[in-house]
Amino acid sequence: MRYLTQRYSQPFNEVKGILTDIGTEELAHLEMVCAMVHQLTRNLTEEQIKESGFDKYFVDHTNAVYPVAASGVPWTASYIQAKGDVIADLHEDMAAEQKARVTYENLLRLIDDPDIIQPLKFLREREIVHYQRFGDATLPDLNGLSHIKPRYNYGDCSGVISVKLVFKILVNFFSTFDFSKPF
Repeated sequence: MRYLTQRYSQPFNEVKGILTDIGTEELAHLEMVCAMVHQLTRNLTEEQIKESGFDKYFVDHTNAVYPVAASGVPWTASYIQAKGDVIADLHEDMAAEQKARVTYENLLRLIDDPDIIQPLKFLREREIVHYQRFGDATLPDLNGLSHIKPRYNYGDCSGVISVKLVFKILVNFFSTFDFSKPF
């Protein structure tokens, strides 16, 4: 939902398109995760529910798919970040994709069911692609922002490492990993 709401404040059509594409794909990811949760919980016995620690969730939601973190904190709209600033929003989006990647990697460390592992690997790979697409969107558009009047005078930033350089370093770093192999 973050990407689908951010697109309205983006001044660049290319960025709007990327936000729309990735936002739409993320809805499909949500459907995949919901399907996995449903498949894993729909036929649990009372004993399995108690033994697995699923009992507290079950009391409130039976086996309905309810968006809640592993810590038990329910999903909230405050997770949607939209600042209305091209650079701030894209970098927030890149951070969100990396957080999702780490979550999938953590799940892969804990799960041994091949029917769940394969979709999680796919989802993890897509988060990496999304991260790269958002990064690609920042590179050409940073130069195109000269017509937008800055809100503040940041002074001389010539000694500060550039966002482009940091992004290139991160992309090169992550592109060396073979994410098709287990960790």
